[in-house]
Amino acid sequence: MNYKGNRHLQWEDRLTIEKMLKIKVPKAKIAESLNVCLKTIYNEISRGMCEQLTREYEFVQRYCAEVAERKYQTNLRAKGPEIKLGKDYAFADYIEDQIINKKRSPGAALAQAAIDATQFDTQICEKTLYNWIYKGDVFLSLTEEHLLYKGKNKSTNPDRQNRAYLSKGTSIEKRPQEIAERNTFGHWEMDSVVGCKGCSSTLIVLTERLTRYPVVAWVPDHTMQSVVRVLDRLEQKLGAGFRKIFRSITVDNGSEFQNCVGMERSRRAKKLRTKIYYCHPYAASERGSNENMNRIIRRFFPKGTNFDYVSSAEIAEVESWLANYPRRILGWKTPQMLFDRYIS
Repeated sequence: MNYKGNRHLQWEDRLTIEKMLKIKVPKAKIAESLNVCLKTIYNEISRGMCEQLTREYEFVQRYCAEVAERKYQTNLRAKGPEIKLGKDYAFADYIEDQIINKKRSPGAALAQAAIDATQFDTQICEKTLYNWIYKGDVFLSLTEEHLLYKGKNKSTNPDRQNRAYLSKGTSIEKRPQEIAERNTFGHWEMDSVVGCKGCSSTLIVLTERLTRYPVVAWVPDHTMQSVVRVLDRLEQKLGAGFRKIFRSITVDNGSEFQNCVGMERSRRAKKLRTKIYYCHPYAASERGSNENMNRIIRRFFPKGTNFDYVSSAEIAEVESWLANYPRRILGWKTPQMLFDRYIS
C-alpha cells in the first residue's frame, strides 16, 4: 500500500518537483524524496500542467510550480460549507436596501424584517450576516464600507477641566437614582449637533433615556435663546402633557444650555415645566444615549454639513427614521413602539 500520510505539498515541494521533472527524474523517485505517495505526485503534476513557450518558440505542456501553487491557494480559500443564501435573491435585495439605502445596521436590518413580518427562505443570525458582508462575495453591492465606522474614543485632557463652564443649575450628582437606572419614563438628555465652520444654524437633539425616542429641532443659531424657544414650542404643542413627558432633561455645560431658569420655567403656568440637571464637565458618557443618537444622525448629516441649507422636511425625515429604527438595547423594538406605549 503506497500511503504516506496526509501531508499537503508546500511551495518548496513544488519547486523541487519542477526541478526534478526538468532533469527527468522518475516520478517514483520524486515521491520517495518528498515522502509522499506516487498518486500525490501525479495529482500535483496534473494541477500544475500548463502550456509554456520554449527557446525554440514551440509551445509544450510542462509542470509549473507557480501555476500549481496558485490553484492550490484558490481551492484552499474555497473550502468550507456553502452559505445558506442559495437563490434567495429577495432576501439579499432586502438586506442591501436596509443597510445601504436605509442606513440600518445588520442587526437592525434583520430586526426590521421581523417587524415587517417579511418571510424569506433564508433565516440567519446577526453574526452570520456580518460574516457574509466581510466575506465580500455574497452580496452584489453591499460591502463592509457600508457599515457604520466606529471611531476611537478621545482621551480626556485634564487641563480642559478647568476651562469648563460652571453649571447654572442642579448637578447630575443630585439627580435621583431612578433616572440613572432608566426605570421611569419622561427623563431626557439634550445636546446640539453643530454644522460646518461659518454655519450659524444648529440641530438641538433630545433623547428619552428609557425608550430612546428622539426629538430633533433646527435652530437658527447656537445660543441659549434658541434652546429655550425649542422647549417653548414643545410645551405649546403638548400643553399640560409636556410636564408628564419631559419630567427632567440632562444637559452638558455648553454655552447654549446656560439659561437654566429659561429652560425650566413654564410659559403656561407658575410652576416649573421640567427639571434640568448638568453633567460633569467633559463627561459625555453621562449622556450616553444622546451621544449615540448624535453619532447616528451623522450618518445623514456628516461633519461639515451646512445646516443653513438643510430643510425642515429633511430633518423630519431623519427624526422619523430614528424613531422607527429597531434597537438591540430595546430588544429589537423601535423607540416609537415604546414611546407610544407610555403616552397612550
